[in-house]
Amino acid sequence: MIRLVPRSEAAPLLQIATPVLAVLATMIAGGILFAIMGYDPVAAIRTIFWDPLFGPAAGYSRPQLLVKAAPLILIASGLAVGFRAGIWNIGAEGQYIIGAICGAAVALAAYPAPEMWIFPAMVVAGAAGGWAWGMIPALLRNRFGASEILVSLMLVYVAQRIAAWMAFGPMRNPEGFGMPGSRNLQQYPAAANPELIPGTGAHWGVVAAALAVLATWFLMSRHIRGFHIRAAGLAPRAARFAGVKPETLVAFCLGLSSALAGMAGLFEVAGPAGQITDTVGVGYGFTAIIVAFLGRLHPVGILLAGLLLALTYIGGELAQLTLNLPAATVQVFQGMLLFFLLGFDLLTRFRIARRITA
Repeated sequence: MIRLVPRSEAAPLLQIATPVLAVLATMIAGGILFAIMGYDPVAAIRTIFWDPLFGPAAGYSRPQLLVKAAPLILIASGLAVGFRAGIWNIGAEGQYIIGAICGAAVALAAYPAPEMWIFPAMVVAGAAGGWAWGMIPALLRNRFGASEILVSLMLVYVAQRIAAWMAFGPMRNPEGFGMPGSRNLQQYPAAANPELIPGTGAHWGVVAAALAVLATWFLMSRHIRGFHIRAAGLAPRAARFAGVKPETLVAFCLGLSSALAGMAGLFEVAGPAGQITDTVGVGYGFTAIIVAFLGRLHPVGILLAGLLLALTYIGGELAQLTLNLPAATVQVFQGMLLFFLLGFDLLTRFRIARRITA
């Protein structure tokens, strides 16, 4: 028999190597899965991880890397702050959707006005919408002790139904011949989130993601609030003696992560997505959880992990087109990545020992 024995101290090198090992294990397991399914495993792995950057279609795929990575990095940056404090916002997908709806509502209300204030107002509305949606689990936890995990997750499904209602009802394009969905915001210059540098894929969401990485790094390493967050995550009782108020921390962490998720939704609906539809939520809020943990809850790690997960999105789409791989390929890869990441992370904190029996 074997058992897990806590390590006295996790080796720093092992902690750094864990994400790399998880990615390699995912590639190996994914290759085995593809071989079982009857596909060439080497070709599949190359298509997912190599071709988007250096393949024949790299001219299109490289700019898409920033487009896909921006919402993941923006959302994960906020989630990581809460996770460091032991506050688990699992419903960023719902906050993403509500932020997209609130931001788009500003644009549709102002249409067809050409004023320059419209897009900044959309950004503020998107962040405020996400923040307000995140305050629901914060309030319920602080007031009634409800689990923010369950409440935030259940609110995702509420947000999805609200998006469907908006697409088929109040926000439906009056010139859309009865089809569900709002006006295309990409065709409304005052509300559009265009590519800032042609051929790069960089839009205002990419700028916001970069600023979020810098801001969260400063918060966690240079600000007293970051000390409170780290203390609450490592030793909650000691943090209370140090003057940390749990209720304030819950509201701050859920509010920050929700606002960033709402902004990500706004940048997406004003840019790549273009309109509010019943499928405006595409899973970025859930994938960002993997990004946060793969990046070891560190801003720089999240930046790299966001680019890697974006690569799996783009590579998965290429594999569907060129190899006829199933559409669920990306989700399978992301699930395996999280599984191996948690498994290797467990081994950094525990060691395997034989159980001695009498």
